[in-house]
Amino acid sequence: MDAYNRLAPFIQDFIYQEKWDELRGIQVAACEVIFDSDDNLLLSSGTASGKTEAAFLPVLTELHNNPSKSVGVMYISPLKALINDQFKRLEQLLIDSHIPVTKWHGDASQTRKNELIKNPEGLLQITPESLESLLTNKRGACLKMFADLRFVIIDEVHSFMRDSRGVQLLCVLERLQNLTGQTPRRIGLSATMGDISMAERWLNTGTNRKCASPVTDEGRRRVRLHVERFVNYADKRDTTERDGSGNVVKVSESGDIGDREHFEYLYKATLDKKTIIFANSREETEFILANLRELALKNKSPDVYRVHHGNVSALLRESAEDEMKAEDEKIVTGATVTLELGIDIGSLDQAVQAGAPLTVSSFAQRMGRCGRRGQIPQLLFTFVENLRVDAADVLGPINWEFIRIIAIIEKYTKEQWLEPIYPHNHPYNLLYHQTMSHLKASGELSSAALASAVLTLGCFRHIPKDDYKRLLEHLLEIDHLERTERGGLIIGREGEKIVNSHKFLTVFLATEYLLVKDESRTIGTVDKIYPVGVRFALAGQAWETVDVNEQSKVIFVKKVPGISLVDWDVDFEVELHTILVRKIQSILACDDTYPYLSDRCVPRLEEIRYIARGSGILQNLVTPLSDKKYAVFPWVGTRQLFTLNYALRGKGIKSKLPWISAVYLEVIYDGSPESLTETIYDILRAGLNLYDLPLPDDIQVRGKYNEFVPQELLRKQFIEDYLDFDGLKEALL
Repeated sequence: MDAYNRLAPFIQDFIYQEKWDELRGIQVAACEVIFDSDDNLLLSSGTASGKTEAAFLPVLTELHNNPSKSVGVMYISPLKALINDQFKRLEQLLIDSHIPVTKWHGDASQTRKNELIKNPEGLLQITPESLESLLTNKRGACLKMFADLRFVIIDEVHSFMRDSRGVQLLCVLERLQNLTGQTPRRIGLSATMGDISMAERWLNTGTNRKCASPVTDEGRRRVRLHVERFVNYADKRDTTERDGSGNVVKVSESGDIGDREHFEYLYKATLDKKTIIFANSREETEFILANLRELALKNKSPDVYRVHHGNVSALLRESAEDEMKAEDEKIVTGATVTLELGIDIGSLDQAVQAGAPLTVSSFAQRMGRCGRRGQIPQLLFTFVENLRVDAADVLGPINWEFIRIIAIIEKYTKEQWLEPIYPHNHPYNLLYHQTMSHLKASGELSSAALASAVLTLGCFRHIPKDDYKRLLEHLLEIDHLERTERGGLIIGREGEKIVNSHKFLTVFLATEYLLVKDESRTIGTVDKIYPVGVRFALAGQAWETVDVNEQSKVIFVKKVPGISLVDWDVDFEVELHTILVRKIQSILACDDTYPYLSDRCVPRLEEIRYIARGSGILQNLVTPLSDKKYAVFPWVGTRQLFTLNYALRGKGIKSKLPWISAVYLEVIYDGSPESLTETIYDILRAGLNLYDLPLPDDIQVRGKYNEFVPQELLRKQFIEDYLDFDGLKEALL
């Protein structure tokens, strides 16, 4: 029997009503795994390839044929907006199924949640934080709610794998298994997955199941790409604006020619086209959209410009999503990562990327947002350079961001390469969080019982018992834990302040924000007080502060004309992989041409190649920059570069990365380039004890609960999970 005929009747009816011609390859493959095995399932394919349906169609069929005695399917998403979006789609699918679907997050109906606790059934949509809350605060209810849980569907797996929320999610799922005695099958969904085997191991954590990852040939899609360049000159140049008759209306002397040309270009390129403009920071997103809105006003064209990022209110974000779904609305939306994930925004005409994407994976996600429903993906890259002349700066004229754009495009479109996701083997901040969460749920436990419950979770398998003992000792010292007369452990006075806060459920770093209101309407949030009379940008509009309530953390504003700036205290760091850095090197060394480069980009690439080849950085490990200053180009990734940086410091040699996304080290050295080269190779040949490196006292991998973890454990996490001497050695020897 084919896959279609094995599906539940209500699903077959849905497929007929939606006028599907056939099931896609990934949907057929998913049906075979779900119906014919006991394995977990990883579905990795492009945006709009039918992954969500591939997971739900067979799973809901199983639930229809063999109803669960509790919640049968749990869908976990990183975003409330994604849950709300999927809820609408599932409601339509489940109309005739008699399978209820309940969404559970901070904005969902409390009445519906209470009904589910009393009568658990059907499908539950939830975030990791809400699941953590359930398990911690309603442990008894969880026994009933999930007593017969069959499937856990995890959307946007790559997003969870990259940060601490993924560790939290795996811990909570395993704790739930230990509580109920059930091990539901897991289904992971992702549009961008570099290392399938690593994702399989992540998905299997704590389940003792195998994982199937069916490979389907959906065919490679064509893609239209174009890269355009604009220049701000350091010298001030006269710019002339003329009216329709050619009369001069304005003459100005300014160095921001490139910025203004850039905005004009984007305005024309997005006119009457449904577009997402991606930028790598909220500030840049706001600034671009504010300038486009001003140009629209000047040209008497409609205001179709919206902004979508984490600091814009949920109401305004959802409004922008709804407008983009409407087929006849030619909305232009500026966004950061919030629209990378799979929220349904309908069919787009194009996507625009301002500057280089932070990673190849990010590029793949953003490209996947356009070209849906049969369209050819169209992605436009734009970047603005600030040119200056400095004869002493040998490498200054090289625009690394421009070369990175080409490298990212080439690695993904030609090779389908994506960055592998590094595992979190020593997440001590999460070890703290899960320890406190488990104690809050369980009450008093002996040290041995606590270690047995927490340290045995799959995410903590690399952490030695001695490290956990040190953490518990430290928590006793700072009153986060307290020892009872019976010798057991309970949450201490200082720990109570943490676990009883509504912020305890989240494990990602979050800035303290102030609410921005226009009368009673919430616009969004900012992370600093803008005093009365000061103007700033938010949600694509300019606002002026009219009142501030510091106690309530609310800024009251009024809308004003013009363009304003806003700045958030956030570092936008990019980590480069060795394979991508080597691609950058090869682009500089070769003579390949790239048809997607504009006429203004082609000579700039040739100029950069000429500089790179003439400087010697492509052939030599060490290149002189000036007297006693050298550039070290090992052409390795950020982690390996950091390792070499600290290794040189260990030899008493001053070394630094010029900026976080640099591909080289800047070194101050008294000897010759040959001597410095030999010193580096001596380090590689002799080996390196990473624990002997002169790391800063406060060195650490950023994490929310780091302040409660002993510094020696944070140092160990940085050494074990971030530095990579083996990778450095392999690349250079």
